[in-house]
Amino acid sequence: MDQITVYGAPWCPDCRRSKSFLMDQRIQYRWVDIDADADGRAFVERLQGGGRTIPTIVFGDGSYLLEPSNAELAEKLGLQLRAKKSAYGLLIVGGGPAGLSAAVYAAREGVDALVLERGALGGQAGATERIDNYPGFPDGIRGQELADRLVAHAQRYGVELVSAVDVSRVSREPGCVAVGTAAGDEYRASAVIVATGSRYRRLGVPGEEGLTGLGVHYCATCDGPFYRGADELVVIGGGNSALEEALFLTTLADHVTILARSGLRASELVADKVRGHSRITVRTGVDLDEFESRDGRLGAVLARDRASGEAIRLEPAAAFVFVGLDPNTGFLRNSVDLDEHGFVVTDARYATSLDGVFAAGDVRAGSTKQVGSAAGEGIAALLSVRRWLEDRRDVAEHATESEG
Repeated sequence: MDQITVYGAPWCPDCRRSKSFLMDQRIQYRWVDIDADADGRAFVERLQGGGRTIPTIVFGDGSYLLEPSNAELAEKLGLQLRAKKSAYGLLIVGGGPAGLSAAVYAAREGVDALVLERGALGGQAGATERIDNYPGFPDGIRGQELADRLVAHAQRYGVELVSAVDVSRVSREPGCVAVGTAAGDEYRASAVIVATGSRYRRLGVPGEEGLTGLGVHYCATCDGPFYRGADELVVIGGGNSALEEALFLTTLADHVTILARSGLRASELVADKVRGHSRITVRTGVDLDEFESRDGRLGAVLARDRASGEAIRLEPAAAFVFVGLDPNTGFLRNSVDLDEHGFVVTDARYATSLDGVFAAGDVRAGSTKQVGSAAGEGIAALLSVRRWLEDRRDVAEHATESEG
């Protein structure tokens, strides 16, 4: 699918859903707002014999889908939506660094493993422009390249990997753990590792929801190229992710303004790069008030200096938000213990409160939210799973001997 074009409108919820799905899978597309683009609207009408069903998604081979479900879109893109079997030795929910590292070690230990991933395999690491602190890469490595290497490593060992799958529940059943998906499929495994990571936090200010994907974004490497040649872009946040993405955006735009609620919380190395960059302006002590719409797209970023009360109005081509992470644990709320922020609570062996279910990486309470440590936690969790399975096997064999 060399070129994908999504024809839709800012007010269309199915358009936002389809765009979000494509972004989750890290699939590039071109967006045409038929309310603002007369040629685009005319094209849709010709294609549909006068109709205006949106989203209309047109592919490079000339084929198209009208208002597709995520499942229909995934099938068109050739994504594998179901596993080959219904039962596995180990099921790993999440295909980022933690989940894939666990999968590689599972295969080496002879454990039959399945990985289910909601978005693109490789996880959030694949959406990071550059990772400079992963051991073994002294010059850094592109996030997408690291993700690809992790996927290839798991595939080399024959691990079954399935993406575009939403897990909806995890429950304990006699002798196994059951995992259900939003599509209605169900899998069973002797043990489960939850490695679903976290997602970028929203600001919750007026205008944000309606303008997401229409000038308000959460992944500079995914959406930044849409704004190549822009005069001004805004980055919101003061942590490592915000500053690293700001540096990346300077390769696309003439100028980048960083708005941070407090001071810069990034490492000194990254912060010094930003402070010394001639095309980056940093404003700290700033509260975001609103994303203002103009013609269905981001028109302005409205903020306020907390100390002086000064109103700030910027009119960038786009704003990129990096203000923290929320765990992907909605499907676990009635299954395992979570902390006050929604992260999974585990013991020292990465075991959760549900027997046979373990957790690793960014989704786990107390994790460091770093790619390298996520990979290490995935491996450590797998070794704990192995010991847990061995203990159960020993108990079963002892019981059988006693009966004999």
